[in-house]
Amino acid sequence: MNRRTAAVTAAAALAGALLATAPAQADTGTASPTASATKEAKAPKSDGAKQICKRLPKTEARIDASLKRLNGDNTVAGSVARLEQRVADAKAAGHTEIYTYLNDRLTFRKSLVPTLQTRQDDLKSVASWCAAQGFGTDAK
Repeated sequence: MNRRTAAVTAAAALAGALLATAPAQADTGTASPTASATKEAKAPKSDGAKQICKRLPKTEARIDASLKRLNGDNTVAGSVARLEQRVADAKAAGHTEIYTYLNDRLTFRKSLVPTLQTRQDDLKSVASWCAAQGFGTDAK
């Protein structure tokens, strides 16, 4: 009797779940939940220039610190030189898999330097623009 009750309860739960989802699937005239969530999200009202100008000093400091770290010597954690040393050590030790992994990281890390330098140059022109518009670091 106990197994039979459990089987009937499970069947009823399954049938209820199927019936509950069937109307939602059958009704194609309404928007999907994703579409309704998109409608609720508001479009930006501006390009966020004031906030970019407000965060400019911190952004410049982060980029400067990153470039300083990347351009550091082999004693600086996170520097290109230190990772180059680790790649050379892995190759010398014959650790092929480690060498491959570290070399891929090195390739990416080297690509960060010109990207950050470009951003640094871009921020100089943004700083000039912010000053001309009167959007200083205290812009609200």
